[in-house]
Amino acid sequence: MKIFAVGMNYAQHNKEIKSALLQQGVGTADDDRQRDPVIFTKADSSLLKDGKPFFVPNHLGRIDYETEVVVRISRLGKNISEEFAHRYYDAITVGIDFTARDLQKKLREEAQPWEISKGFDGAAVIGEWVEKEKFLNVQAVDFSLDINGEKRQEGNTCDMLVGIDRLIAYISQFFTLKTGDLLYTGTPVGVGPVNINDHLEGYLNGKKVLDFWCR
Repeated sequence: MKIFAVGMNYAQHNKEIKSALLQQGVGTADDDRQRDPVIFTKADSSLLKDGKPFFVPNHLGRIDYETEVVVRISRLGKNISEEFAHRYYDAITVGIDFTARDLQKKLREEAQPWEISKGFDGAAVIGEWVEKEKFLNVQAVDFSLDINGEKRQEGNTCDMLVGIDRLIAYISQFFTLKTGDLLYTGTPVGVGPVNINDHLEGYLNGKKVLDFWCR
């Protein structure tokens, strides 16, 4: 199983990240103006499911939540046309792309790959799958995250800079997609840190599909 993820796929989040990088003296105001999506992978050992607790790795410094819609690949595919990409996934859910932000910042400053800040154990949380057919349009789905009963992040898949079908077509140019592969499609504005004993709940169109604790 492969876990793919997309960076910088919501405009408001891009502004949020860009502002933070500029304050740190990293990058320029035009860094995120790319035609192709930003793709990275997470180790399969980072997968956390079934409501199991996330054990905060204190040795990695600040750990940020990034709430995302996750897509489940349902068939083998290579060099998929965007026109037919909808045939290659069968369900979506809410997931958390945990990020070791201090480590990511350090790696960025040193111009090093930053996969280890994204792919550590437990860094890819997924909720309960909902069949794609349950939605009139997967590019018009509300999703959100509550922490300790307070709304922290919300978005709609219509705001993606690169939609799900195009993402699948693009990724399949480089990787053969297989049944069970996962795609984290990017996070909207509002990312922030988690702490021990935080209770995270994720929703799709108002339905709770994700529920776990940080320990």
